[in-house]
Amino acid sequence: MTVMSITPDIKDWTWVLERPCPECGFEPAAQGIGDLPRLVHDTAMTWSEVLARPSVRERPAPDVWSDLEYGCHVRDVHRLFAQRLRLMLDEDVPTFANWDQDATALESDYPAQDPGTVAVELIEAAGTVAGTYATITDATRDRRGLRSNGSEFTVETLGSYHLHDVVHHLHDVHAAPARTRS
Repeated sequence: MTVMSITPDIKDWTWVLERPCPECGFEPAAQGIGDLPRLVHDTAMTWSEVLARPSVRERPAPDVWSDLEYGCHVRDVHRLFAQRLRLMLDEDVPTFANWDQDATALESDYPAQDPGTVAVELIEAAGTVAGTYATITDATRDRRGLRSNGSEFTVETLGSYHLHDVVHHLHDVHAAPARTRS
């Protein structure tokens, strides 16, 4: 099977911290740091349903990821944000290493992965990061971290940015959970 490559997404999505996303409806002000553990869990449960679809490996278009590829990406997003969140809690103003999501997709051969295994790994990764979000206090919510391009996050804004990524990709696969939207 010849698979057309995906055009890399090079947009800076940090604007979603300030205003609703017109594509997926995510509203950054609609939830707070205390809601993240539940919302990360709930979205992971929705992803497990997506990964059980009979058409999970089918791309809707040659240049659009399949549900499986999106699920692999979201699993890896949870892992990445768990690392970044841990850095922010353990270090003073860390700078995050760049992450090339497209290179990860190729290196990890997303289309060849087993959907059931990905579902389990996604739920585990979501549980890990949700558990860390559950430990955030008023004293730690404003700890800062930097992307290599200089974008600054607090623990709270990192969580909102993370949740948007997961919700937006549920929208991409036509499965956005209602409770993260107004």
